[in-house]
Amino acid sequence: MSKFMILKGLLVLIFVPSVLLAATVEKLGEDLVNPGHHEQPAWFKNSFLDLREDIADAKQDGKRVLLYFYQDGCPYCAKLLDVNFTQKDIVDKTRQKFDVISLNMWGDREVIDHKGKTVKEKDFAASLRVMFTPTLIFLNEQGEVALRINGYYKPHRFMAALDYVSQKKEKKISFKNYFKEVAPAEAHGKLHHKPYFMNPPYDFLKTRKKGKILMVLFEQKQCPACDELHDDILKRKESDELIQKMDVAQIDIWSNEKVFTPKGKPTTAKHWANSLDIKYTPSAVFFDDKGNEVFRWEAYLKSFHIQSSMDYVASGAYKNEPSFQRYIEVRADKIREQGVEIELLK
Repeated sequence: MSKFMILKGLLVLIFVPSVLLAATVEKLGEDLVNPGHHEQPAWFKNSFLDLREDIADAKQDGKRVLLYFYQDGCPYCAKLLDVNFTQKDIVDKTRQKFDVISLNMWGDREVIDHKGKTVKEKDFAASLRVMFTPTLIFLNEQGEVALRINGYYKPHRFMAALDYVSQKKEKKISFKNYFKEVAPAEAHGKLHHKPYFMNPPYDFLKTRKKGKILMVLFEQKQCPACDELHDDILKRKESDELIQKMDVAQIDIWSNEKVFTPKGKPTTAKHWANSLDIKYTPSAVFFDDKGNEVFRWEAYLKSFHIQSSMDYVASGAYKNEPSFQRYIEVRADKIREQGVEIELLK
């Protein structure tokens, strides 16, 4: 295989720009190994990727299927494997309750879905709108989604997700409500107000600035990740410059405060969060000036990816580049060309 083909393969990374790996590629010899490859646990299921059989096998063993979408070079995938899946209680529970099947979101292996349709891995990922890695999709016994995690969850939240699905709670309670009941987080215990936030009462259809993107932050008072977002990430100069290009509002997911959505529908903050299936705080949902959702992030992210998401939407890039992953790669290349070092997990 030529060095050109290896480089081409490395250009399709979600959270790791190709420029970060270019130097490593130069060191590859005859036995070529993707420099972004991260070893997966040996106990992951060696599946033939016929999900009908996998679901039936799991059911027979009293388990459920967990689909793990990854890509080489993804630091959040590495964090999931190195942090979560090195903790004995998480590993034991996952092995006992789930058959984990790994899928490369850019892969060409054939997958037979639960309805018997044969597609390539990358097309299967696209059909499920996999936009981040890792994405974890827990399936019930009928092949339907019991819970979906878009991105990395820290160990305490990930353990709660394992319990939620293994106990088949999805038909009884939302994961958001379940997590509140079983794992209240230690945090500042307050919402962080910023001077540039829109002021309630929220009537987004009437009060928004024409032509501006609306970023709605869905948060809660007991939320360490919300504290980190406000105490660190949003205080950075790069974040502030991007925020000035948008209207920004903060929604407490447990509040009964009245809200008129960007489409003008009357509701409450709590009901709106439920209707948008907000499962993680903080989450950011972006709306265009017609009130349509155009993008969201809903997992633990550091500054580069949060800033990239804001830039992706505020710049209008989402209109021409449907792949956020490809967008941040190009963005990172441009930043590096200016001599700025990118640290993905800071």
